[in-house]
Amino acid sequence: MRVLLLGANGFLGRFVADRLLADPAVHLTALGRGDDADVRFDLAGGSPGALTRFLSAVHPGVVVNCAGATRGGARDLVRHNTVAVATVCEALRRSGCGARLVQLGCASEYGPSQQGASTAEDAIPRPGGPYGVSKLAATELVLGSGLDAVVLRVFSPVGPGTPAGSPLGRLAEAMRRAMQSGDSELKLSGLGVQRDFVDVRDVARAVHAASLSAAQGVVNIGTGRAVRLRDAAAVLARVAGYPGALHELDLPAGRPGGLGGHLGGHGGPMGHPGGHTGPGSLGGHLGPGIGAPRSESVLEQVSTAPLPYPDGCGNWQQADIRTARDRLGWRPRINLEESLADIWMEAACRI
Repeated sequence: MRVLLLGANGFLGRFVADRLLADPAVHLTALGRGDDADVRFDLAGGSPGALTRFLSAVHPGVVVNCAGATRGGARDLVRHNTVAVATVCEALRRSGCGARLVQLGCASEYGPSQQGASTAEDAIPRPGGPYGVSKLAATELVLGSGLDAVVLRVFSPVGPGTPAGSPLGRLAEAMRRAMQSGDSELKLSGLGVQRDFVDVRDVARAVHAASLSAAQGVVNIGTGRAVRLRDAAAVLARVAGYPGALHELDLPAGRPGGLGGHLGGHGGPMGHPGGHTGPGSLGGHLGPGIGAPRSESVLEQVSTAPLPYPDGCGNWQQADIRTARDRLGWRPRINLEESLADIWMEAACRI
């Protein structure tokens, strides 16, 4: 099977490439803007005609699109996430190669979800920011293209290579700096948010499965379990061996500010994908992403780590993953503790 991979150098794309290359039946070609791509092409600026000629020459059986942007202004997000996908769809139609398209979408397309509920693929999308809007527009282009296509709506991907600018990446970096400088307290904000964290290697397995399947439409890729960011922070501290105190800045009045080294909530162990965590007993909300100034009343050695979650999804998201199980034969395998350990290993290498 000849597969054309777009965005092979990104966080998701690198693991998708590894997974596809591990299949001896796959002949992989990577297309992208970097020098290490097999073919250099800028999806956001290239013409459908140029991409059509390449598709006609290579004649792939599957096109996987992991390319896109998560940051930037609305214009850049639309250019990289929407216009680029329009180029891919138009080129596939013109080429007549009959390739199957596997498009990577995101949970930001759904926007905020009801607390405690699992979001299924038939939920009405209400993205809460320009990133989600740009990705939703791309999904609609794919679904309306008439192509053999599937969109994988990936919830919150984590694991090795997690971008330093993401909440868990920033948390690991803040903890590394605190340990390196001997800080005895780490001040954190925005830990009340709950997300469905799915390991990037499980995402790559889902892409591989989708490439081989006949599934069409939208398929959620997550674990089916929301985890509070404060619980992830406590596990990361335990994995890292951080001896200091984790102090949460924006707990509601009357709540204790210290974070223990164990999991809260009513669900099962964090290491059990597919379990369920209820709203929990600790409360909290998504902070504004601005670190509070140091207070003279706290310990002298303090590290502050604001952790914004700028995905426009509010305080809660949890995937309904039954469609992935039924149509792709896919289930998550890697638990969050393993993902966090891998994130910490990369951060620890910088100590």
